[in-house]
Amino acid sequence: MARMFGFIGNRSDLGAQVLALHAPVLRVRTAPDSPLGWGIGFYQSGEVLLRRRPVDERPEIDLAEAAENVRTDILIGHVRRATVGTLRTENTHPFRYRNWLFAQTGTIVGFDQLRGRLLESQPEFLRKNIRGETDSEMFFYLFLSFLHDAGHLNDAHVAPAEVVKALRASVALVDRLSAEEGHTENRGDILVTNGEHLIAVHRNGTMGYRVLKGQSDVEELLGAETLRRTRIPSIESTRFTIIASDLGSLPAGWTLVEGPCIVTLTRTDDPRIEPI
Repeated sequence: MARMFGFIGNRSDLGAQVLALHAPVLRVRTAPDSPLGWGIGFYQSGEVLLRRRPVDERPEIDLAEAAENVRTDILIGHVRRATVGTLRTENTHPFRYRNWLFAQTGTIVGFDQLRGRLLESQPEFLRKNIRGETDSEMFFYLFLSFLHDAGHLNDAHVAPAEVVKALRASVALVDRLSAEEGHTENRGDILVTNGEHLIAVHRNGTMGYRVLKGQSDVEELLGAETLRRTRIPSIESTRFTIIASDLGSLPAGWTLVEGPCIVTLTRTDDPRIEPI
């Protein structure tokens, strides 16, 4: 089992606590003789940062622990059981290009046959940045190619609707190419962000989200005693949304995401869900 998750909020000082609160949901146990890899990507002090470990032989992976000292209001995490590509850093999610971070579960069916055609669909300046062997990294650069074609790759701010268009175009192209090779429809989930919003594609398995907002949820994050001892400004306006895929079951208090769909998460609004 893989596990992919992300959060977005409006308080970088509380991001690590959001993960700590939901640590039981995010933990993944390692199967015998099958080590996992993991990575987190986040934005801190104006920089895009990655922490990736391609092989972790511990019996249980806890990414809340890996992010306990992180100050960020947006993060993507991924636990990888390798299907395409070896266990090395270049194949470990999330992938980064400039301000963009990307992670994916599932496998492009028939990828060995499609690799060349997918590369041909991308401009040279993008495909030369591909470092690993995975279908996920290839899909990421295909998505960036569609952003480039629409004139938004170099934009400092990209509207969520334009990101959704590029994701839809990428999914449609990969599905068409797979079908031409006689394969079934692709499945799997995606998380992508540029630090402004977080967008998910959900196609199979169990995906859910939880919105935390206001004083009662901050109290759950920090504890009533901490709130009594610490003055925390703007408690009522505090807001986070955490989302995760490949869940074994839906945790209490979470909302199920019915797929296939695209989910747009922002710092200010409830998740927006629309068809792929």
